[in-house]
Amino acid sequence: MTQSLSNPTVIKEILSRHGFTFSKKLGQNFLIDSTVCPRIAEAGNAREGYGIIEIGAGMGVLTVELSKRADKVVAIEVDHRLIEVLHETLADCHNVKVVEADVLKLDLNKLIENEFPGLKVAVCSNLPYYITSPILMKLFESRLPIESITALVQKEAGVRLCAPVGTREAGAVTVAASYYSEGKILFPVSRGCFMPSPNVDSCVVKFDMRKTLPEVKSEDFFFKMVRGMFTQRRKTTVNAICGSLGMDKAAVTEAMTEAGIALNSRPEQLKMDELIALSDALYR
Repeated sequence: MTQSLSNPTVIKEILSRHGFTFSKKLGQNFLIDSTVCPRIAEAGNAREGYGIIEIGAGMGVLTVELSKRADKVVAIEVDHRLIEVLHETLADCHNVKVVEADVLKLDLNKLIENEFPGLKVAVCSNLPYYITSPILMKLFESRLPIESITALVQKEAGVRLCAPVGTREAGAVTVAASYYSEGKILFPVSRGCFMPSPNVDSCVVKFDMRKTLPEVKSEDFFFKMVRGMFTQRRKTTVNAICGSLGMDKAAVTEAMTEAGIALNSRPEQLKMDELIALSDALYR
């Protein structure tokens, strides 16, 4: 079925038969390129001894490739209109379970416990552009027992997610990605690999989850500070923290001096160790 699912005529016939139309609200751009999906599956730890979570199965083109390689695949799909489509396109994939659910509301720790006993687990997905960051933040913050997250994302988002902390491209989600994992861009994917074609190009990114996280005095405060700072990233760090957290300027200035950070610095200039040192000083 994989080859036929890369044929636009076949795809349109299947979708038409099921009365399906693409939803802009759900950011539906189905990956249909038969050469890209095997590369994503190979990069995404789809192999013997692994269970794979796929978020947003679309037509199931990537799902088929994952099922060929991994012991089991759980495909999470929020659009109920696609469930019957997937039952047809994945009919020969006996190690795939389709779950109709909103991943942001799903207990993923429980899903992993129930569906993948005895297996290593990885996430491998073509993520909807409009909700990429919330999904990744849920995956990071849930502290899931997973080895990696491999995702097809908008090129601009991939650059931001994998940027070194302390560079202009970095943001709050960059800090979170770097805190929980080691990320890198694997390869580009052109807009022509999708149906319908989006207005931007994409790339595949991979995050290898850290076994040991950086040490901070309060993780909650650290991320509260980071989120606040980057909402006012063009201000100086002092003013950004005062404005977002409502802290006393003298106290913030003292904490920055203690952390060895220049008072005229801006949030996007701070490296991870400086952010942690500042968070610890402010928390005290």
